[in-house]
Amino acid sequence: MSADSQTTLLALSPLDGRYAGKVDALRPIFSEFGLIKARVKVEVEWLLALADEPGIVELKPFSAAAAARLRKLAEELSIEDAARVKEIERTTNHDVKAVEYLIKERLKDDAELGPALEFVHFACTSEDINNLSYALMLNQARQQVLLPRLDDLIQKLRAMAHEHAALPMLSRTHGQTASPTTVGKEIANVVARLQRQGETLAGAQMPGKINGAVGNYNAHLASYPDIDWAAFSQRFVTSLGLDWQPYTTQIEPHDGIAEVCDAQRRIDTICIDLCRDVWGYISLGYFKQAVKAGEVGSSTMPHKVNPIDFENAEGNFGIANALFEHFAAKLPISRWQRDLTDSTVLRALGTAFGHALIGIDALLRGLNKLSVNPERLAADLDAAWEVLAEAVQTVMRRHGLPNPYEQLKALTRGHGINEASMREFIASLDLPADDKQRLLTMTPGSYTGLAERLAREI
Repeated sequence: MSADSQTTLLALSPLDGRYAGKVDALRPIFSEFGLIKARVKVEVEWLLALADEPGIVELKPFSAAAAARLRKLAEELSIEDAARVKEIERTTNHDVKAVEYLIKERLKDDAELGPALEFVHFACTSEDINNLSYALMLNQARQQVLLPRLDDLIQKLRAMAHEHAALPMLSRTHGQTASPTTVGKEIANVVARLQRQGETLAGAQMPGKINGAVGNYNAHLASYPDIDWAAFSQRFVTSLGLDWQPYTTQIEPHDGIAEVCDAQRRIDTICIDLCRDVWGYISLGYFKQAVKAGEVGSSTMPHKVNPIDFENAEGNFGIANALFEHFAAKLPISRWQRDLTDSTVLRALGTAFGHALIGIDALLRGLNKLSVNPERLAADLDAAWEVLAEAVQTVMRRHGLPNPYEQLKALTRGHGINEASMREFIASLDLPADDKQRLLTMTPGSYTGLAERLAREI
């Protein structure tokens, strides 16, 4: 057995075991290595910003070559570099300080950068580095992984909505037969919901701060009283592609992270809703699943083709949402100016997004195996002529016929209604000829309103 196989088999989390390959896109972002790399980037960019501030006379602007060397340290940080940070941390027992020491270690022999050592981490509290690092990580995950994968799901569902826009399907409200729809329209409903929440996720602000120990620029002002540190902070934070947070305690209050988590949680909830509906439609026979050679549906029942992808997706979305709910409820709360409970919680962000990503992948895999069963759809519609009662009583209302709702209720409620009995009732009505003929030619499969158009317009 290979060392990789042993590592996978012994992993405590399925994200690093069974599902490891499915979350590879998130691993460089949310891993310990990803966090260290983000911290190095923030520290380096802060040093560069300080060097460009004329009021800091003791620190001269770096040459282009020196600036390039600094940025290369952040951009090309290696696993070995991160391992060195962890080695330093065993002595410091402080992860951010270990990053500071690594940077100083790399700069100390450089003729130009060496004299700037004490401006590394200048006037910063650890949270100045951490909040910006996590914000950068979340932005990267959102833009490079989560939104593109959500777009893949939306595009798949949109294609299905268009393909099946005109295919009629019996609705069920409260589990009972209801006015017909089309397969495409029901899928279009999901597309519209996901698009809206995707826009919310994409548009959520990602605030960041760099204002010292309790958010008041105390050390900054003590060192350089003539610099407008609030304006400097704003320029720096926005230069990282983040939104400036001017009012904080020691920590950025994490409301932005909570908003991102809530947006992703709503996306997951919509996906759970879809998984359960498709699961039910498979059970009804409305959808068939492609059979993959060699797959086993049941260890004892050879005939089974289980909707496992939708079940897998639902389970992973549920795990993700349990974590997202905790993040959104916990992270914005901190005792007085700072407690450390957020630190360990933030480290689990990747776990939540990992399960959400696995859920989307499983859902897409399940959707790609589906094919509709028009015969089964048609059979259910043909057995539900009572659904035309809505159309008939509404036309009766238009023309002032007495007690239309009550007449149809007496005809349909608790009674077996078929094509013949429904048409016999319609024929007995005192309606204009055109309206009566339209009702007589209507079938459950044709009574779908604007469903086809709405599905095609999504």
